[in-house]
Amino acid sequence: MPPWNPLVGHLYFCYKISSKLPTDAHPQYLPGMARRELPDLGPIFYLDTWPFGPQMLVVASTTGLHQISQEHSLPKHPGLRYFIRPIADGVDLVTMEGDLWKLWRGIFNPGFSAAYLMSLTRGIVEETEQFCRNLQELTQGQILFRMKDLTDNLTMDIIGRVVMNAQLGSQVQSNPLVDGLRMQVKWCTFGVDINPFKRYNPLRPIVHWYNSRRMNQYVTRVIDYRFAKLGSGQGDWEHANRSIMDLVLTTYLSDKPSNKLGDMDKNFKKFTMNQIKLFLFSGHDTTSSTTCYIFYVLATKPKVLKQVRAEHDSVFGLDASRTASLIMANPALLNRLPYTIAVIKEVMRLYPAVSSTRIGEQDFDVVDEAGRHFPTQDFLVWDVVQGIHRDPAYWQKPDDFVPERWLAAPGDPLHPIKGAYRPFSHGPRNCIGQELAMMEMKVIMALTTRQFDVTLGYEELDQANKSKDIRKVYGERGYQVQRAQPQGDLPCYVTNVDS
Repeated sequence: MPPWNPLVGHLYFCYKISSKLPTDAHPQYLPGMARRELPDLGPIFYLDTWPFGPQMLVVASTTGLHQISQEHSLPKHPGLRYFIRPIADGVDLVTMEGDLWKLWRGIFNPGFSAAYLMSLTRGIVEETEQFCRNLQELTQGQILFRMKDLTDNLTMDIIGRVVMNAQLGSQVQSNPLVDGLRMQVKWCTFGVDINPFKRYNPLRPIVHWYNSRRMNQYVTRVIDYRFAKLGSGQGDWEHANRSIMDLVLTTYLSDKPSNKLGDMDKNFKKFTMNQIKLFLFSGHDTTSSTTCYIFYVLATKPKVLKQVRAEHDSVFGLDASRTASLIMANPALLNRLPYTIAVIKEVMRLYPAVSSTRIGEQDFDVVDEAGRHFPTQDFLVWDVVQGIHRDPAYWQKPDDFVPERWLAAPGDPLHPIKGAYRPFSHGPRNCIGQELAMMEMKVIMALTTRQFDVTLGYEELDQANKSKDIRKVYGERGYQVQRAQPQGDLPCYVTNVDS
C-alpha cells in the first residue's frame, strides 16, 4: 500500500502523483504512475481517498483480474448503475446480475456474433463512405477540426444501422434520438460529486425525464415498425438487411407463434428498448475514441502508416476507390489484414477506452502471486486496464507502439502474455460488442488510410490557448481525458493523399 496518513489517508500521495499529470488527464493513469513512483508497490493495492472518493482496491495483475472477472465475477459498482440508469432505466446488460443478465445476454449474443455481423457489412461501409465525404469537404483549405466530433457521429450512425436498421443520419443532420442521448449523458453523474450543487442539481430529474421521453419515443416507433413488418409476414427480406433487433424480434416471434400484431410483451419491449439505448451509448463512444487514436498513431508514425497502406494495396488492389465495393461484395477480405488488425490491437493496448469498477463482497479476497490476501468487502474494486497494459512485467517496451507484438509467434519475447490484454474485459461478462467494434475499425481504416493524410493540430491549439500547464503523459500530447478520448478531441487537419 502507498504511504498512508491517519488524517488524510492517501490523498496527499494521490495529489503528488496527480501534480505530475495534466489537470484534465484521465484518472486511469494514476495507478500506473503510482507504481512507477513506488516500484515495490505491486499490482494490487488499496487507495484511501475518503472523503473525496470511495475506499478502493486497485487490481492490475492477470491473476487478480482473473479472480474478479472469471473465477468469481464481482457485481458492478452502484455508481456505474447510478450513471447508466437515466440512459437505460435501470435494466441494462452492464449492471444486470444473475439469471436476468444471462437471459438477455443470451437473447442478444447471436446478433453480435462475427458471422452475423458479416451479413451487415454493407451498412457499416455505407456509413463510413459518408464519413469519407465529410472528411473530403474538410480538405478544402486548411481547416482545423476536432476528429472526435466526426467519429462520434460516424459510430452512432453505424450502430443505428447495425442494431436497428435505422438510418439516423447524424453525420449530416440533427437526429432526436442522438440529440437526446447526448444531452442525457451530459447530465449523468456517478452520484459521488464533491460539489453539492452538481450532485443534487434540482434540474437533473427534469432534464432526464425530458430526454428519456425523446429517446423512448424514437426507439419505440422503430421497434413497433419492425415488429409489425415481421409479424405480418412482410419482414422476409434478405438476410443482409436484417439488423440485430430484427434477429431478436424474429426469435421472439418464433417462440410465440400465436402472437398477433401489437401483442408484444410489454416487459420484452421495455427491455429491448433499453438495451438498444445502451448499445448506442456505450458502443459509439468507446469505438469513436479508439478510432481517434488510430488516426493519432497513423499521423505520428509514418512507418506504420506506410505498412498499413502497403497491406491494403495488396488485399484491395491499387485503386483505392474500389475498396468499398470490394468489401461489400466480399466482407471476408477484412480478415486478410493481419497488420491492420495488429495496429488496432496495439492502439487499444496503449489507449484502452474503458476500465471497470466493481463492488467487493463479504468473505471474498483477491489473492496475489505471493499468496497475500486483499479483502474486498466494502471496497470499490477497480479493474485498471491502463495499468496492466503498460506494465513492463507483461510487455516488452510497454510505452512504445509496437504492432509487431501481435504478429509474434509464441515463445517470442514480444508475444503477449495470456490474460494481460483486456480492452474488452475477459470472462462471461466481456464486451458483447467487441466483434462489431473490430469490424468498424477495420472498415474505417480500409476506406480512409489510402485516401487521406491526417496532420495533428495540437501546436495551433496550444498557441491559441496560451497554456503553460503540463501537456503530455508518457511523452504523448494526445493523452486520454474524460471518457478516454484524446485531449482536445484530437484537433487536426486532413488532406488528400495525392496532394
